[in-house]
Amino acid sequence: MDNLRIEDIARALFERLPETARTMRRDIESNFRAVLQSSLGRLDLTTRDEFDVQTKVLERTRARLEQLEVRVAALEKHLKELGEEVPPPVQ
Repeated sequence: MDNLRIEDIARALFERLPETARTMRRDIESNFRAVLQSSLGRLDLTTRDEFDVQTKVLERTRARLEQLEVRVAALEKHLKELGEEVPPPVQ
C-alpha cells in the first residue's frame, strides 16, 4: 500500500483522538504509521497496476476461448457433415 494512503489513514485516526491525546501527536502518528504498515504489509494485496494487467490478460484469454469454442463447433459440424462420429466433450 503506498505511503500516501497510510499517511491519510494515520492522520484520520489521529484526528479522532481526544484533544488531550493530541499533545503526544508525533509519537502517536509514528505508532499509527508503524502499526498500519506492519498490519497492511502482512496482507496479500496486489497493486492497481498488477490488477489492471491481470484484467487485460483475462479479457484476452476469454476472447481467445470464445474463438476456440466457435472453431471447435465448426469442426464438429464439419465432421458430422462428413458422417464422422464426434467424440463426447471432455469434462
